[in-house]
Amino acid sequence: MRPDSTGSDEGGLPSSPGRETDGSVARVGQVVRLLPQHRDDYIALHEAVWPAVRTMISDCNIKNYSIFERDGLLFACFEYAGHDWNADNAKMMADPTTREWWKLTDPCQQPVHGHDGPRPWASMTEVFHHD
Repeated sequence: MRPDSTGSDEGGLPSSPGRETDGSVARVGQVVRLLPQHRDDYIALHEAVWPAVRTMISDCNIKNYSIFERDGLLFACFEYAGHDWNADNAKMMADPTTREWWKLTDPCQQPVHGHDGPRPWASMTEVFHHD
């Protein structure tokens, strides 16, 4: 990712977790367009996220994961509490259930202008945080 996690690699996770907060937790923000014709489907999917997908998110050391929607944009934020970002990224990318989930959610999304990663979500640079 570019300076503080503004890119992505081949995974569901950005290529690095972003700015470290205290050496053990990194906050990540991402953005993607939600295609208006798929809005209801996308929201319905997320009202019943598959248990195996939730488990994979946790198993990859992702905590406090939320997705927000406004004016056709989805904003995701989460904390990465692991110690091996690349291994967790590879684990998520290899998970067959997560890949099936993405087959349902990816058609609902469109990358933001200028994002060319293999996954539709683009990472954002954190500009402010307060605990």
